[in-house]
Amino acid sequence: MPMLQMCSSKETNRSMGNTRRMTKPPQNKSTITNGFEGPRQTVAPQERSASRGSTSSSIGLLSHVPYSHPTASNVFGIGSEHPFANYWTCKGGLPEVISVLPPKDQADALLERYFECVDPVYPMIHRQTFYADYEQFWGLSPPESSRTDAALIGLIFSMLALGTQFVTTSPPEDRQSTAEFYVSAAHQSLRMSSYLSKASIRSIQAMVLITYFLINDNHASDGWAFAGILIRQAYAMGLHRDPNIVCPSASPFDKQLRRKLWQAVLLQDTFLTVLLSLPPSATHTDVSVADLIDDHSSIAHSNPTDTAYIRGCWTLANLVQETICSPRSLDLPICSTARQKTKLLADFKSVYRSFPDIFRSWTASSLTALSISKPRIVRQTLFLTSNYFHNVMLVHSSASLEVPVNIRGALDAAHDAISAFFLLYKLFESEAKVWWVFNHRAFLEALCIGGILKDEARVDGGFEVVNRDPAFARGKEDISRMIEIMEAMSRGENGSAVALTRVAVLKAYL
Repeated sequence: MPMLQMCSSKETNRSMGNTRRMTKPPQNKSTITNGFEGPRQTVAPQERSASRGSTSSSIGLLSHVPYSHPTASNVFGIGSEHPFANYWTCKGGLPEVISVLPPKDQADALLERYFECVDPVYPMIHRQTFYADYEQFWGLSPPESSRTDAALIGLIFSMLALGTQFVTTSPPEDRQSTAEFYVSAAHQSLRMSSYLSKASIRSIQAMVLITYFLINDNHASDGWAFAGILIRQAYAMGLHRDPNIVCPSASPFDKQLRRKLWQAVLLQDTFLTVLLSLPPSATHTDVSVADLIDDHSSIAHSNPTDTAYIRGCWTLANLVQETICSPRSLDLPICSTARQKTKLLADFKSVYRSFPDIFRSWTASSLTALSISKPRIVRQTLFLTSNYFHNVMLVHSSASLEVPVNIRGALDAAHDAISAFFLLYKLFESEAKVWWVFNHRAFLEALCIGGILKDEARVDGGFEVVNRDPAFARGKEDISRMIEIMEAMSRGENGSAVALTRVAVLKAYL
């Protein structure tokens, strides 16, 4: 089998000579699995169809429904209703959507919540420019507002929807129904802008946020499908191209905006495909991380880590997409030789060393103290840490005929990754409950730990080793803590059914 092309430890950006690639399956496919993801599903002949995703795509997704069925079936077993409820008439147009905006003081509060909770993690919207457009819109008369760019209205509603998800002053049921109403308004606004045939910075920004909303709202299947349209539109408007090539006369500000937005699209695609074991889509680009510079015309003075955070996420995504997403989407080993595994881990360490000290040199106590004065940096640190160590865990836990699982390495990386979730839950409990991607990564990390413990206990004398070895004891504690958090999330009238299912799955390992 041809070795998968690896990213250089010095540079994980794709060059012009590495913009097209294809991962080829081996002639004689190995039955070795990539880590501890549970048993592979067997498919009866009558259930086969012409299209099927990776067999690991449903592992850990709380569903045994195959990706493709002769008859209609839920893609991931998550979300079974159309996500955009239809409240709209045929002739209402954009004025009808604008009419359901909340009062401005309420909208202001929801946007502030968005910029507090969501923007630190996905900083792609230039705050000053957005608020200038936002305030100008509110100053328009009704006839003038009806002629507003519908994509701007869609962006506003998508931000309101996400802000509503993170509100803590209303009951969960009311919060969910209000947020879903706003995202329906966002989608209707995009329809008014003809978003399927037109693309703009605002429409792409809105679509990125709608995808995250759907995933948080337990509509992962819908989020995945909607993200497919997003990728096509991002390609269509040339976001994947170096702005110096496709729009050389644009201002430095506009070029930076395009780079940040492509990074947001690529980041979303890469780390969602990691969780779902499906093929990455944002693969062809000549936009360079190195071209992203500090933007002193924005709020960078109050958010000094944003550029470094974006660079770190972007560099990590480039490496993960090529070396982890692609092979996992075809159920291929991440590393087929020991040398390849050593090289890949060295590449990951090189990426980690490129992160600023503030994202690496921290402890739980230091981040707890920092969460009072600089919570934005804390959120960025925890998300970047979780993403990085989750993927290192996948590398260590990958196996092939020539490369065994690195048990210690997998346990250490899983512990570092899941500890970031535990700290997020401790410092920002209400937010930790909302972020599906963070929750699901932690769940998969607990599954990896549980799989290792289970396999080790099966060998002769393994049960005593598991009970005696500090690394295994720590792993059991991590699973127990994850169960404790999931049980807390599942309590109450509006408790999470997904969390309750995760509890049942994890308890089986203990």
